[in-house]
Amino acid sequence: MQIVLIGLRGSGKTTLGRALAQRAGRTFIDLDDLTPARLGCASVREAWAAHGEPAFRAAEADALADVLGRPGTVLALGGGTPTAPGAADRLRAARSSGGAWLAYLRASAADLRVRLAGTDIAQRPALMGADALGEIGAVLAARDGLYLGLADAVVEVGGLSPLEAEAALEGAARRCGVL
Repeated sequence: MQIVLIGLRGSGKTTLGRALAQRAGRTFIDLDDLTPARLGCASVREAWAAHGEPAFRAAEADALADVLGRPGTVLALGGGTPTAPGAADRLRAARSSGGAWLAYLRASAADLRVRLAGTDIAQRPALMGADALGEIGAVLAARDGLYLGLADAVVEVGGLSPLEAEAALEGAARRCGVL
């Protein structure tokens, strides 16, 4: 079974996914690496700027279709992947068939802003016309219900150190029999 991590930017999908994959002896896949490459770009921001959101989301949905359900892997989705055309349905199908276990790494808008303020935010495109930090609350409000509806487990990572968040994710996976 594949472990799939969903959540907003800054929730720790890549960091926690890499750590979990290493500890569990699994391969780590980051959709934010695969999607821009499909568009001949080096980063999400470059792909978004060069091709626009519709083309980016289509490439994202195609990349997801290629890697979803691969057993023995940990897959970190882009924050908006579940909004890409057909992606939520693919995720539901993989989940219901037993091919994927989805964990929503959840944090408050305030916690996400703090996390993102310490990163290279320049590589992240604005999604709603505001700056990437300023729009976090609106993006969270728009996507939280979708993420909750897709998830097998919700791991509250807000306010946790990276090690505490890793332990919380691993604990949720163990409780659900995924590890």
